Amino acid sequence: MVKTLVPPVPMGARARLRAFIEHRRVQGAIIALILINAALLGVETSPAAMAAAGGLILAVDKVILAVFVVEIALRLYVHRGSFWRDPWSVFDFAVVAIALLPATGQLAVLRALRVLRVLRLLTMVPSMRRVVGALLAAIPGLGSIALVLMIVYYVFAVIATNLFAANYPEWFGDLGRSLYTLFQIMTLESWSMGIARPVMENFPYAWAFFVPFILVATFTMLNLFIAIIVNAMQTYTEAEQRETVAAVDQAREHIEADLHAEVRAMREEIRELKTLLSLGALTQTIAPRRPAPELLATTKK
Repeated sequence: MVKTLVPPVPMGARARLRAFIEHRRVQGAIIALILINAALLGVETSPAAMAAAGGLILAVDKVILAVFVVEIALRLYVHRGSFWRDPWSVFDFAVVAIALLPATGQLAVLRALRVLRVLRLLTMVPSMRRVVGALLAAIPGLGSIALVLMIVYYVFAVIATNLFAANYPEWFGDLGRSLYTLFQIMTLESWSMGIARPVMENFPYAWAFFVPFILVATFTMLNLFIAIIVNAMQTYTEAEQRETVAAVDQAREHIEADLHAEVRAMREEIRELKTLLSLGALTQTIAPRRPAPELLATTKK
């Protein structure tokens, strides 16, 4: 039995919309609008530019915001419940929703939050999204290092307060001031000429306090932070590669299964055709042949 071809099922409205909003050109247009909107938000901070073309700038800003709202609405319609299970989609929704809040009265401060729309680039550009994902994955390790750094800070702040509070109360008068001064020293901002050398005029061996603190707090901890972030990015990239390889393998298995099914079906059809041909040839072989008319006439005579 020969199989009949089934016409392809037409795509539904949701599938067509999904293909539209996920198209490369549409995504590129959204990225371009984000960049234009970021530039306009920067121009709005210029009184001269607003005085010259403030109405046009605000109008374009509203049009771009309307495009963002339509895009989010289409994504909600296409993805439905799965939209809220994607953290990046929720982030996009929150950024656009903040821009829709009224920026008048006590909520006037929200007007400055419109610049958060620029952060949508993090969700649109895969490389940026990969970096953010790696940073989020590094938070547990960074938190552990931060706790160690806080302990180091506390120990050195208590020692500095006990040693230098009487002579330099503006820097080490209490625990809070000592912590702030040590933070300045950790950033290497005027730590030598501004703090360490004046303290060494009264305490010649103060370098034995400042140098170990800088080595521990600045160089060691900073390198640990960098190591954690690099390791997190490498792990995140490897996880993405494994997911990609798994998706490719799964797609290959489906394709191979479909091909095997098609080959088996073709073999069945060929076998059926051979059977039909064999039956036809056999029928023609065993069918009785009628004698020719000349032979019949000769026989009768």
